Amino acid sequence: MTPLRLAVVGNPENRRVTMLQDAAARNGIPAPRVVSWREVLAGRGARFDPDELVRLDSPGEDPEVDRLLRGPGDPTRIAGGPRWYASLLAAVGTLRGGRHLTDPQDLAVLFDKRQCHAVLAAGGVPVPPSPTSGGDAPVPRDWPEVRELAAAAGLRRFFVKPAHGSSAAGVVAVETAPGGRVQARSSAELTTDGVYNSLRVRRLTGEAEVGALVDAVAGEHLHIEAWLPKPSWRGRAADLRIVVVAGRATHAVLRTSAHPMTNLHLGGQRGDLDTARAGFDSAGYGWDNALAVAERAAARFPRTLCVGVDLLPAANWRGAAVGEVNAFGDLLPGLSGLPGRADGLDTYSAQLAAIAGWTDHAAA
Repeated sequence: MTPLRLAVVGNPENRRVTMLQDAAARNGIPAPRVVSWREVLAGRGARFDPDELVRLDSPGEDPEVDRLLRGPGDPTRIAGGPRWYASLLAAVGTLRGGRHLTDPQDLAVLFDKRQCHAVLAAGGVPVPPSPTSGGDAPVPRDWPEVRELAAAAGLRRFFVKPAHGSSAAGVVAVETAPGGRVQARSSAELTTDGVYNSLRVRRLTGEAEVGALVDAVAGEHLHIEAWLPKPSWRGRAADLRIVVVAGRATHAVLRTSAHPMTNLHLGGQRGDLDTARAGFDSAGYGWDNALAVAERAAARFPRTLCVGVDLLPAANWRGAAVGEVNAFGDLLPGLSGLPGRADGLDTYSAQLAAIAGWTDHAAA
């Protein structure tokens, strides 16, 4: 059998790249050729041999790459998302040859929450209600327009998200009540110099404070969606990250948090996955059915080997919706595969094991 020839476009020193290299070494696969985002973004592009399998990895966590994508400034600032998105897609367009494990057209949808929501909904995947789903939907320009759109859609609790953001940067979880009362929580911090992402989720109260923050991120092509009630695990809100490889759910982690954002880097913690299994099964919905929802979401992107699906269980475990689908959602160190699906494999080894059969299917 001809050995796999892998290439990865990423940040060479980043743990995403090094973990892929380690997985290849463990599985007796030649080390992937690494092409740096810095080199690609500097205008040199990249060319791959016809038999190279090309993985696109996250351009994050590198200040110079961030500067090339959205211009100079503090990497923690929440600004320039539309420019970052356009620059990334333009850079991907300079990659020539090879066989992509991350499809460029899929990537364009996955990094636009408005488009992604519409693609999922059109495929019958359950998603939170949204007044900004799809390219033809209105783009709110400020807090009054956000509040008007949410109210017209019947949403009293909702998330406001930068369309091209990741890692909950700039996300605002809003709660409204009769009489004009409003409060919100967000890891975004508004300063005299702009708005910045932090690792601490803050509470904002009142129309003026919430409105000022939303106004500050309004240039990021905002997406609004319902804030669905989540189940509780030891008094903490819980949801799931499901990794889907070659169409099959292979890894799952229960994420729990004391606030609405369950991202692990914002203080979220891994919970007991058996709780989710038991919750779905005892409610009659079924664990396998929940995994199938994640697989249906991934199936909307059939030319991409691996995605991370944020699955939102109903508060009573009798259903599940998809919050987001992440192009680079496989960074889950130390997480072993689901029994019978990826036993003993981390997320990178599971992808390497699936590549040969998946590329044959994707090319058909």
